[in-house]
Amino acid sequence: MNNSTGHFFSIENEEQFNEIALATFKHQAAHCKVYSEYISHLKVKINSVTHYSQIPFLPISFFKTHAVISGTQPAAIAFSSSGTTGQITSKHFVQDLSLYEESYNRAFELFYGPAKDWCVLALLPSYLEREGSSLIYMVDDLLKQSEHPLSGYFLHNHDELHHTLLKLRQANQKTILIGVTYALLDFVEQYQINFPELIVMETGGMKGKRKEMVRAELHQTLCNAFGVATIHSEYGMTELLSQGYSKGEGIFECPPWMKILLRDTSDPLSILNEQHTTGGINVIDLANVNSCSFIATQDLGKLHGNGKFEIMGRFDNADIRGCNLLVQ
Repeated sequence: MNNSTGHFFSIENEEQFNEIALATFKHQAAHCKVYSEYISHLKVKINSVTHYSQIPFLPISFFKTHAVISGTQPAAIAFSSSGTTGQITSKHFVQDLSLYEESYNRAFELFYGPAKDWCVLALLPSYLEREGSSLIYMVDDLLKQSEHPLSGYFLHNHDELHHTLLKLRQANQKTILIGVTYALLDFVEQYQINFPELIVMETGGMKGKRKEMVRAELHQTLCNAFGVATIHSEYGMTELLSQGYSKGEGIFECPPWMKILLRDTSDPLSILNEQHTTGGINVIDLANVNSCSFIATQDLGKLHGNGKFEIMGRFDNADIRGCNLLVQ
């Protein structure tokens, strides 16, 4: 990794973001074989790129067919996406796990404060039942950092989860429940609890277990069942080392080293500048310095200004994926 690409966690403004994004682009254009070939195919002149919005975004599907790595250092771990039987899954070869750890820890603390102050409950059965989940890697670490004895995973033991929530409510303990969407719905079909201080964070995805729901309907169902005012969400994916968070209404924010741009759905090389227009989501994740930091996802979204964004759904021909599958 080039030193000029290594200060992304200290970004404070647009100028710094642009400078580091351009340095990262040049580094990856030189050292990521797949990305270099893609740029060459587009006939992009690297030195003519002067702003991050001009940087080419690699289609996310390349993670299914190629090892998207910058440099020759061996991977410490390969994270893989979820998929139904027969689907080709994405693989993200991560050379430096400390970058991922610093990214999710800094982002969590930015939005929620130190993990040690929280009781962390995880209802993530489909993620736990397979290997290679980057979300489970993150939650494992948050659980270790939490200093509360009741922190832990709940697979299908909903009765135990209900009793735990009752104890935590009685103790007035700061609690966050991270759950895959269908599992949260399974739980609230059996149990209701009025716990207004609880943070309920859905990670998206029905995993083929339930019919997709409009976000407003889903969040209202969960709000009613948990007695909370809003439902929080996490926007992340296997191919990234950073994630955005929503504290309600499906409006997400990114940490300073991550940015969302929109591309024209009919002209994927054109970036849209208008707010409240639906476009394909392009992600800049500067923590992905050893892979590719510029990824064109199969998600559709809108920008709301001040770096905030909303997920509107997915391209019709996109494979079903685990993170935020909600049809808006």
